This record gives sequence, structure tokens and C-alpha cells, in this order.
Amino acid sequence: MSTGTFGRYGGQYVPEALMPALEELEDAYERYVLENEDGFLDDFEERIRDFGGRPTPLQHAEQLSARYGADVYLKREDLLHGGAHKLNNALGQVLLAKYMGKERIIAETGAGQHGTATAMAAAHLDMPCEVYMGRRDTNRQRPNVFRMRLNGATVTPVDTGRGTLKEAISETMRDWATTVETTHYVIGSVVGPHPFPAMVRDFQSVISREARAQIQEQAGRLPASVVACAGGGSNTMGAFAEFVDDEEVALFAVEAGGSSLQVDEAAGVAPNSASLSTGSEGVLHGARTKLLQDGDGQIVESHSVSSGLDYSGVGPELAYLVDEGRVTPVNVDDDDALAGFHRLSQEEGVIPALETAHAVAWLEDATPEQLGDCVVLTVSGRGDKDLESVIEETAKRDVPNAPEMDVFGGGL
Repeated sequence: MSTGTFGRYGGQYVPEALMPALEELEDAYERYVLENEDGFLDDFEERIRDFGGRPTPLQHAEQLSARYGADVYLKREDLLHGGAHKLNNALGQVLLAKYMGKERIIAETGAGQHGTATAMAAAHLDMPCEVYMGRRDTNRQRPNVFRMRLNGATVTPVDTGRGTLKEAISETMRDWATTVETTHYVIGSVVGPHPFPAMVRDFQSVISREARAQIQEQAGRLPASVVACAGGGSNTMGAFAEFVDDEEVALFAVEAGGSSLQVDEAAGVAPNSASLSTGSEGVLHGARTKLLQDGDGQIVESHSVSSGLDYSGVGPELAYLVDEGRVTPVNVDDDDALAGFHRLSQEEGVIPALETAHAVAWLEDATPEQLGDCVVLTVSGRGDKDLESVIEETAKRDVPNAPEMDVFGGGL
């Protein structure tokens, strides 16, 4: 079996107790996902179509195209059931767990979109589900907490550390280590030990597979560039996967620059989530990758106005593609991300997730040479979950073109 490495990244850095579960999962991944045993892929494709609503459209963004002097196309993953790309992977993994004979589903979530997608998939496939979520994120993403519970999932807050995605992943791994015989852990991004990075990429590659065919049908060509926001990297690898071999297509991963790209080693905090841009090599959550750490190799806490990008590491395949020069990492700070949120909402009538808003905001900074004359940008999710945070954060800042915030205090 493969060790699941991408250059020097990836691998399996886990306690011995988890190795049998990973070996079982790798065997199932190879048989069902790669070889389509028992018609697994046919079952999955039917469900992601009828339950999920695929294919999602590729929309020509007329106002953004005029603004940037290039044809901008939006891959509308916000229109997938649940409001984000996360269902592609969640449904695939929960179905795989069903084929493996597992009895229980667990998952971690940051912004709540992966947790929501997993809860929906578990309800659809009649499996009990528990989702671990950092306490800070449960407060930032209350609508998604309620949505998960509506679908019958148990949401367990995690109070350790800063109470964000990193802590939620650690707690979910602890659960899995003691329940591996009956439980499948649905990792939400292209992170963690092998086979998760490859498996999640494969389930999410439907994004670029569709986009590649759609752009050729609509524009008669491949795009000059593909732009996607990057946290752990499931949206990014999904958007890039089918374009990696097209050397003429530039790939830009937009990270959360937060409030600064510097690490506060004394406080153990990086006021950003830009692992590809500023991180260094280390091991996090079972894989060797690029991550945010201090001079002593201690992992530092990340920050982003967007819960879904607030993670101290990134997928190992993305780290490899950056080192190889195939993917270019760029970053956008909190203020510009909020401006991007309002810009896409006003100019195209699409209210994006704050994660997507980072990618939208980067278009303002990109050079014509970087963008080229045809751009595909993935709208990873819709912004309903972020409205409370955006109202609060916009009121604190001078955000261009934002609506007056005082109307929300005094009524409309």
C-alpha cells in the first residue's frame, strides 16, 4: 500500500492504536473509491446528484469581469445542498463508512459547514453523528450549530486552547482512537494522515472536473488562472485537481493574512492563517506539512476573521505543490476580506462565505499578468453563516461600500 506522501510531505504520524483503522480505511478507499467495488462510485454519483444537487453552475460574473478586465467565472459551490462544497466529501465518506460496516460517524468542524454537511449526510444515510467544534467557533457560528442539531447530530463544544478548528480536530482524533472498531472519522479537509488527504481531494475533485468541462463549453478554452481560498485546503485541492497537469493554467491559493503576517512568539499566536505563505515544515494532526510554529517548533495559534480558514496548518499536497512552484500562495488580510464580502454581494448579487471573500478580495491586488484574460474563482460557500460576524466586524472597521451598520441597531 502507498505511504501517501507528496514529496517529503504527508505520511502517517499517529499513535499505534490508530494504525489498524488507517489500514482498514486505506483498503476501503482503494477498493471502493479507486476501483469502484460494488458500484460504490455509481451510488455516490447518484446521491450527490439527487440529494446534493450537482452539477453546480459556472457563472460568468459580468460586473467583476468589467472591473478586472478579464472574464471572471464563478464556480458556484454555494448552491450545493447545505450551502458549501463540504457535502462532496462528507457524503462520500459517510457512504464509504456505510459500505465498511461502521455504526457511528464523528467529525470536526470550524466554520460549521463541514459539520453541517456531515450531519446532513449522516441523516440521509441513517447513521448517528457527533460533531466536535471549538467553543469559540460555536459562538461565532450559532446558525450552523442549530442546523447540525436539526439534522440529529450531537454537537460537542471543545474548550481547550483557543477553542477553534485545531482543538476540534485533536478532540475528534482522541475519540476515534478509543472507538475505531465501530466509528469512522470524517475529516473535513485534505489534512491528517494518509489516506485522508488523497481521499478528500478525490471526493472534492468534482469541482474542477465540472469547471474544466464547463469553461471549455462556455468560453471555448481553459482558464488562464484558477483562484481559490485556502485553509486546510479541501476547496483549494478540489478547485485545482483537474488543472494541475495543465501547466498553462496558473493556480492561486488565497490564504487568510489576518491582521499581520508576523508570529508573536511570546504569546504563542500567529495573527494569521497563512501556513503556505509564512509557515515552516513540521507535523500536525498526523501528517508532515507546512504549519505555523515558533522558533522552538511549538505550534502557534492561528487567526482569521473567517472560522473556516482559522487553522495552523494546511494539506500536505498543497504544501508540495507550492514547493514545486505549481501553486502560488497569496494572502488577504481581514479588512480586505470584509471588503471582498461586500463587493461580491453588491456587484454580483452573491453573498459569499467569509472564506470565499478572501479569494474575491485578492482580485483587487492581482496583476493583469497573474489573472490573465480568463479566471475561474470558486465560491466555496454562501455567507448566511457569517452574517452575524460580518455585521459585528464591519461595524468596527472602515469597510468600503459597506451598508450603514446603525440600521441593525435601530431597526429597518
